[in-house]
Amino acid sequence: MYTVSQLAKQCNISRTSVLYYERQRLLKPAMRGDNGYRWYGEPERQRLQMIVSYRAYGLPVTHIAQLLDDSNGQSQPQLLKQHFNQLEAEIDKLKQQQRAIIVLLKAPELLDSDMISKQRWVEIMIEAGFDEAAMTRWHQKFELMEPTEHQRFLETLGIEAEEIALIRGL
Repeated sequence: MYTVSQLAKQCNISRTSVLYYERQRLLKPAMRGDNGYRWYGEPERQRLQMIVSYRAYGLPVTHIAQLLDDSNGQSQPQLLKQHFNQLEAEIDKLKQQQRAIIVLLKAPELLDSDMISKQRWVEIMIEAGFDEAAMTRWHQKFELMEPTEHQRFLETLGIEAEEIALIRGL
């Protein structure tokens, strides 16, 4: 039998993570002692190891619960395929961002001057492989991560205040 700390050490995670997985109903102690201590056995250690593995794959806790509770194993391929497709989409977005940066690196003077217009920026983004949806996501991320810089950037493109408000509200 393992205590919380011993179990955490066995799986190379923190004690807090073990308790978190318990709160999320992914893990349940085999028993509780009279003193309130949680005790975990080998089945719980194996279950926690699966949880840790799934988390390492980037799966959200809700999907992990479904995978662990799937007694006939039918949802595992579906959930893993779905997660794989989400990762593919994220990789595609990152590649688009890389292409945009490469385009800018070939013409860094565009960033330091007033030479770039909204139209030219859109052309650069399209050349880098961005479609309308990807450009919208780019603006949304920029706004989320650096709202003040996003505002400044849009102003340097010579965009009117009303249109900036629309773009920032995407």
